[in-house]
Amino acid sequence: MSASVSARADRPRIVVVGSSNTDLVVRAPTIPVPGETVLGSSFMTAAGGKGANQSVAAARLGASVTFVGRVGTDDFGDAAIAALQREMIDVQWVERDAETASGVAFIVVNDAGENAIAVAPGANARLDESHVDRAADAIRDADALLLQLEIPLSVVRHAAGIARSADTLVILNPAPATPLDSELLAAVDVLTPNQGEAAMLAGRPVGGLEEARAAARALRAAGPKDVVVTLGESGALVEGADEQVHVGGISVEPVDTTAAGDAFSAALAVGLAGGRSMSEAARYATRVAALTVMRAGAQPSLPTAEEVERFEPPEVGR
Repeated sequence: MSASVSARADRPRIVVVGSSNTDLVVRAPTIPVPGETVLGSSFMTAAGGKGANQSVAAARLGASVTFVGRVGTDDFGDAAIAALQREMIDVQWVERDAETASGVAFIVVNDAGENAIAVAPGANARLDESHVDRAADAIRDADALLLQLEIPLSVVRHAAGIARSADTLVILNPAPATPLDSELLAAVDVLTPNQGEAAMLAGRPVGGLEEARAAARALRAAGPKDVVVTLGESGALVEGADEQVHVGGISVEPVDTTAAGDAFSAALAVGLAGGRSMSEAARYATRVAALTVMRAGAQPSLPTAEEVERFEPPEVGR
């Protein structure tokens, strides 16, 4: 399928298959190294998980979103579903697991807004192909399927296959980084790695723009039609069948980079599903990600479409 679809009169329809976690966040001056204890300054609990984050981001940007995932029957699971419902996200395909706890993520955020994250997947690890099959019609009817890697890889591959058979746009955010097989890559329309993920997947260093471009070309040769490498404050590199362009970054004062990648991928999906070209969607996604890092927390930091429209970037980066 082309990396963009015809503009729709109604809201873009996006299905997200992925993880839901509760984020336990400590702010500290520095991120501790092994064996070190650092005294933090504050603690917060927030809804998170890459799949749920991307669902909320897409919904706030105006998409009609269906989330397919798995949570426990504990308080964290109750809160996760309630948070999705508040965003008017369809949760009918969220499974409840009475035998395993909901997923949690332990996050340390330093004074520069950088983070270190440890995840206990819990119920996310027990999502399986049968759960995805129950949502197959929704995937086939969607404008775009958005995937990440905090659930079993077999489930990601299965969902992508369903979408591919129906010509639904498949967008994969390959995070956290893990090796991907040729079958999955061949089913992906748009791959959205950051620099570290691109380096691991392509098997080559990704520092500057030229290295990112070489890695993106190598990844495209492995299957995806389009690769968009996110470069933090330096923007994003689009390497695709129709466009090869560097989208400049937006310089902001970061508060917390948690969910920035999720915000970018979701905004890219919304843009493409709404009829934007790849470069236009990437520019839009860069604005969304810049707004996200200016606030603390995962889902609490995700902006609405109105906030993105009002956003006046202070400075365009390189």
